[in-house]
Amino acid sequence: MVFVPLGGIGEIGMNLALYGYGPEHDREWIMVDCGISFAGPDMPGVDLVFPDIRFIEDHVKALKGIVITHAHEDHYGALLDLWPRLKAPVYATEFTAGLLAAKREGEPGAPKIPVEVFKAGDRFRIGPFEIEAINVTHSIPDPVALAIRTDAGTVLHTGDWKIDATPVLGEPTDEKRLREIGDEGVMTLVCDSTNAMREGESPSEAEVAASLTKIIMSAKARVAVTTFSSNVGRIRSVARAATDAGRQVLLMGRSMRRTIDVAREAGYMDDVPEFLSEQDFGHIPRDKVVIILTGSQGESRAALARLSRDEHPSVALSKDDMVIFSSRAIPGNEKPIIEIKNAFLERGVKIMEDGDGLVHVSGHPRRNELKKMYEWIRPQTAIPAHGEPAHLAAHADLARELGVKHVVEARNGHLVQLSPGKGAVIDEVPFGRLYKDGHLLGTAEDMGIIERRRLSFVGQVSVLIELDSKRNLKDDPDLVSIGLPIEDEEGEDLEDLLVDAAAGAVESIPHGRRKDPSTVREAVRRAVRNAAQEIWGKKPMTTVFISMD
Repeated sequence: MVFVPLGGIGEIGMNLALYGYGPEHDREWIMVDCGISFAGPDMPGVDLVFPDIRFIEDHVKALKGIVITHAHEDHYGALLDLWPRLKAPVYATEFTAGLLAAKREGEPGAPKIPVEVFKAGDRFRIGPFEIEAINVTHSIPDPVALAIRTDAGTVLHTGDWKIDATPVLGEPTDEKRLREIGDEGVMTLVCDSTNAMREGESPSEAEVAASLTKIIMSAKARVAVTTFSSNVGRIRSVARAATDAGRQVLLMGRSMRRTIDVAREAGYMDDVPEFLSEQDFGHIPRDKVVIILTGSQGESRAALARLSRDEHPSVALSKDDMVIFSSRAIPGNEKPIIEIKNAFLERGVKIMEDGDGLVHVSGHPRRNELKKMYEWIRPQTAIPAHGEPAHLAAHADLARELGVKHVVEARNGHLVQLSPGKGAVIDEVPFGRLYKDGHLLGTAEDMGIIERRRLSFVGQVSVLIELDSKRNLKDDPDLVSIGLPIEDEEGEDLEDLLVDAAAGAVESIPHGRRKDPSTVREAVRRAVRNAAQEIWGKKPMTTVFISMD
């Protein structure tokens, strides 16, 4: 039995794990989760980032199924784009299946994916794998851990989880069943590492709900709460707190409205009144409204960012209103979040965030919770997952302290043999990233991301050289620059200087060699780049076109 992560180990997000069983030449596979990551500033124009699945595409006939642990984007968000390449049966809980169907309706041309719905406590077989879903607590409805059984032994894949004795939605993590599975014997534990560097235990979601109620009841003006659109429990807590404070609730953000529609159908919002529409906002007194909205990670097109720029046609915040960040910044998102906070503060809007009060709690286990999981499961081998290198290293050290015999510090692309013998990395497989850019999907090279990144730093120059029948210049080169300075230090027009360099390059070539367009093109390209380097200190991307009579 082998384990192959293609995403989610060594990073936060983009979770995709493969489990294989059988001899190398005749192995059958299942996939656990199929998530996305979000593009950073080093990926200009990119919409989403997916795991590169070429390894399992090469074995697609042996892929027996795809099991989704829960409906966070970093665990299921790539399904609509990658499933057509795989076309394996998908297994998911009711809420995940509902959210996938709603997401598909919002994306024209998205494939209709057949989904087998299961619930916590169910057992089902996929090829040689018997899967048991175990209820865990997380910041979304219907999360599960998976006991994956084969004749070689049992793997417990936790997915995202925490221990919360008083969750606001669903049941607590099923300690009884996890202990029973541990008693049966577990070969390998593949476990969430997100909070492995944090001591103690995560506060309960019920404590956050109580804190938010006090804050909203004491507020004198409008209150806006931003959180992840998938955090149905948090949205429900804020809505109930607003009701207790005599306020009505406005929900903003397409993804949030979509999630709540699915949650209502599943019965998670039965005791929450219907929400206001944006058109109702202007008729509600300032001290009688709570806005719940998307954009907690600084997304420029989300509802929060639009409010910070005062660009929304129907909804606005003003002096003495309050924005509560009921979330924590995902690494890499700090700068746009700070920009949004500063924009509000400039207009006198108050900001409250984690650290100012109990307004957020993580859905992942801290060290004491990890210790309990290891106490329950007692695995022979531990594989820290779901985290950046620092989280994985802290988790690995903790597992060793707890007496786990074998700790495998795997990374994306590692092929880990789980049995026979002790867990160990025995090979590497192709892995990487795919980028969704508009309607297209491909590697960084396929999508021109590398060149686009260079363009963002050094700009671009296009030059047209026209030669007559005697291979002399018909006229001055025609040059257009994008993203370059206008003048040099002496106030000379930079484009004029580059035109002179291009013309000089042509005139320096002997007439006999000007018959070769590639020779002229390369000479002009080098001359323009070198002139820009001398004047500006940078070499722009340069394209040269040659026209000959």
